[in-house]
Amino acid sequence: MKERSFSGKLGRYYLLFTAGFGGFLLSLTLLEQEGMPRIWIGYLFMFATIVLYAILGVLSRTSNVLEYYVAGRKVPAMFNGMATAADWISAASFISLAGGLYLHGFDGLAYIMGWTGGYVLVALLIAPYLRKFCQYTIPDFLAMRFGHANGEDNGAGRVVRIMAVMATIIVSFTYVVAQIYAVGLITSRFTGVDFSVGIFLGLASILVCSFLGGMRAITWTQVAQYIIILVAFLLPAIWMSIKLSDNPIPQVAYGKLLPKLSAREAVLQADPKEAEVRAIFQQRADDYQRQLDNLPASWEAGRRDAQRRLDQVKTRNASLLDIRSAERALIAYPKNPDIAAREWAAAHAYNLARARPINPHAEPYAGDAETSAIKRNNFVALVFCLMLGTVALPHILMRAYTTPSVHATRQSMVYALFFILLIYLTIPAMAVLVKYDIYTALVGSDFNHLPGWVSYWANVDKATPLFSIADVNRDGVVQLAEITIDADVLVLAAPEIAGLPYVVSGLVAAGGLAAALSTADGLLLAISNALSHDIYYKIVDRHASTQKRVTISKLLLLGVAFIAAYAASQRPGDIISLVGAAFSLAGSTLFPALVLGVFWKRANHQGAVAGMIAGFAVCLYYMLHANPVLGGSVTGQWFHIAPTSAGIFGVPAGLVVMVVVSLLTPAQDAQTRALVDYVRAPEK
Repeated sequence: MKERSFSGKLGRYYLLFTAGFGGFLLSLTLLEQEGMPRIWIGYLFMFATIVLYAILGVLSRTSNVLEYYVAGRKVPAMFNGMATAADWISAASFISLAGGLYLHGFDGLAYIMGWTGGYVLVALLIAPYLRKFCQYTIPDFLAMRFGHANGEDNGAGRVVRIMAVMATIIVSFTYVVAQIYAVGLITSRFTGVDFSVGIFLGLASILVCSFLGGMRAITWTQVAQYIIILVAFLLPAIWMSIKLSDNPIPQVAYGKLLPKLSAREAVLQADPKEAEVRAIFQQRADDYQRQLDNLPASWEAGRRDAQRRLDQVKTRNASLLDIRSAERALIAYPKNPDIAAREWAAAHAYNLARARPINPHAEPYAGDAETSAIKRNNFVALVFCLMLGTVALPHILMRAYTTPSVHATRQSMVYALFFILLIYLTIPAMAVLVKYDIYTALVGSDFNHLPGWVSYWANVDKATPLFSIADVNRDGVVQLAEITIDADVLVLAAPEIAGLPYVVSGLVAAGGLAAALSTADGLLLAISNALSHDIYYKIVDRHASTQKRVTISKLLLLGVAFIAAYAASQRPGDIISLVGAAFSLAGSTLFPALVLGVFWKRANHQGAVAGMIAGFAVCLYYMLHANPVLGGSVTGQWFHIAPTSAGIFGVPAGLVVMVVVSLLTPAQDAQTRALVDYVRAPEK
């Protein structure tokens, strides 16, 4: 009865919040019509939502260990489902996933299938059993399962705990860097500050919630963030759906527009002007390949040419502009053949990609027989890695500890799936809506009359342009091959691409910020709790007071947050690739120990340690060996599997090694086997 009363009170609070947010949107719409500058609308959206999260964080502040680590284990199922959905719908889902589908068509559905299927596995294989275990962190469960079951770590349990903490830190840190990168991207776009400054401004909002109130503050903030995420994604999708198909349901419009998009793709593919542009890019790629083939002589010849051009403009008294241009060209020239090899290889790959024919959006695994087989294998591998990686993500599994009972945990998983699918079923529709708009409205237009959003987005981050368009064949008309759009910008730019009011753009930015902040909060808390609870309290100082434990956790969270922000400011890669790597690492390292720990009593601590080491080592080796960005080579790929899907090799390696080592070493004691029976026993 008390739980129902608490849930009803929360429902009233969040209904009032939703009504207030609706009033805020209406007010900004009216102000825009009255002539309020766009920049002020952007400021209002950014700062109003950040202040809201700060207020919730301050109101939810706590120094109680149970409240700080697991929100007091009293979060009702529906609200835990909303918080979990907000935790799950990260920047990769909100910002990058529709962009990935725009760029890769059918092949991008691997992310939708993998992440959704993975959450089903979380609900079936792990979450209820963790709640019945009733502790604080994932390393807690693994240490207890593979050590002694009396609450004290023996040597074996301590080793497993330390390894689980290391895995939690590596996986969560990789993931949180992607979220903070997205925060910087959104903040810089809608406030005009530098990208690096935007990262640290967004970081302040993250810290207010997680630093002051831990899981308690994060939970109630994430419920509010989910409401913003839902409105921010569905409203522009519905608006665009009505505009392009006269139907308010994006999923229905998706089916109606897909044949039209395919027909438009066929027209563009046969356009001789498109072929001309792609031939220019192919020629550039061939030129870079010749330079690569003739290294180091080509580097030396190019350096001499750059120096000769500078000498010539100086001797003939050319303009200062020409002299400065020649000087910049010489300064930018690669300093040695090794640097030239890397830069020219990247330029070759870029131009080669621009020269490829259009990838049909609705055609699965487009290409010849060999290419189709490679794409299909990568699709399956990516789905596999995302599903099993989801089962092992510490910040998601932590939410299983926050409900009042095992039954409530099962219910919250169902709610979470429902709330996730509201967004995930709209993402493919959003990709097609934006793609159709660009293919029909922008392609074929005059370069002298480009829409304002083109220059706007081209100047967001000049160091690594998110959008670019250039008249490659100098005919004055926009061809599709002349457009470059980054996956991370598509959703943020969608309202402007569709010609919607700027209020909608601000709303989408607020939604993207909410998605990034909600996930970043959970990830930072997972790292700091693992360090403070599993390392400091469980290993260093077993007699630490509750106040000291929470203080240590807050200080560690602060330190990790600033390190992650610095890493994000270095622009380590696109958001979705970083997130994919985190899933492969999580699945390879933690999945075997978690699942076999629940469902196979014969699994022991020797097997768990060996399995985690083997899975992590194989996954990391393949990422380094097969990824050119990390010093590897495409020729090092096994069966042409992309390095993002390294978990396809790491997970089986971890499982096999764990099973073999467990069978070759003594079984766990009776107390540990009894713990497994208890965790797996049906709830009474």
